[in-house]
Amino acid sequence: MKSLKFGICEPGIRHKSCHPPKNIASRFRMVQDAGVFDYIDVTPAPNEVNEYEKCAQRFDIPILAGSRNYILGKEENELFDNLRIGAHLGSVVHNTQVFMDHEDGHLISNEEVAQIYIEAYDLGHKVGCIPTFEIHVNMWSEKFSRVSEVAELVQKQGIPFGITLDHSHVIFKIDNPSELAVFGVDKEVKSGELVLDPFAEDNVFTQWINQGLVKHAHARSVSPNNPKNIVAAHPDINKLRSSLHPKSVQGRGIQYPFKQPNAGEWHAPWQESDLAPWKQVVRMLMTYHANNDESELQTISTEFIPFTDYGEGAGYSLLEQNAACAEWLRTTWQQLYNH
Repeated sequence: MKSLKFGICEPGIRHKSCHPPKNIASRFRMVQDAGVFDYIDVTPAPNEVNEYEKCAQRFDIPILAGSRNYILGKEENELFDNLRIGAHLGSVVHNTQVFMDHEDGHLISNEEVAQIYIEAYDLGHKVGCIPTFEIHVNMWSEKFSRVSEVAELVQKQGIPFGITLDHSHVIFKIDNPSELAVFGVDKEVKSGELVLDPFAEDNVFTQWINQGLVKHAHARSVSPNNPKNIVAAHPDINKLRSSLHPKSVQGRGIQYPFKQPNAGEWHAPWQESDLAPWKQVVRMLMTYHANNDESELQTISTEFIPFTDYGEGAGYSLLEQNAACAEWLRTTWQQLYNH
């Protein structure tokens, strides 16, 4: 029988973005009290592993996934260590964000991405926690056409390539000129080489899903040309997270509330219909999983988070948004799988 587990990424276990995170036990209790999550998605620091392990047992909430970002040329060993930590805690996947810029400043190549994936997969396969490379801004995968190219390089070595599908990082760029310009994605869209509209034929999501690449997913809703986060800013334009980052300190806007915020809790108009493209990709992914035995997807983590490009400065409850999204994910899965 097919199954999916629905979890929450740990930074979203708070109500207001301005609230500091509570202690570890309190975070587990908040997740338990919400009553809609199957697991927590977190990679603890090495000195916190024991406490996380105890809380997972105490509250009966497993840590089925983890996440961290890495700079090649500097943090490869941290990736390997975190795969071991994930395996120790019972995680089946480690969401892996690899920055587009190498430590020495050059834009990393497809070959470099493939090589670190192969090394990480070799270890992860042995210990029981596989890496899944995320579709994410500031990372190599922000040029979306590279994903299939890297997959081909890895697969030629006889190794399955796995991604974390966070399609918010794609959908928010639709009809967004400054965002489409990053990595020259606008040229690929204009030529028809790359199709971002999930309702159109041969869109990029269908390609990734039908290739069986999606082993893990993050769920954070956005709209096309998502409103920028005008209530938050990066501290220094000279210290942005990637060399191709749009030259603005304003939050990029990669989060749209899943449920309607109360008056004054968000800086932009809210319409449920704006979520339609994002929801369509979720349905596509779940439909593939339900109908294909070769699908290795096990986990989807909600990820409404408090950072500058996301929900910093918002007045709505991050935990409530995560919970509402998780409820919809579970209902949608049950409807599609039992159909």
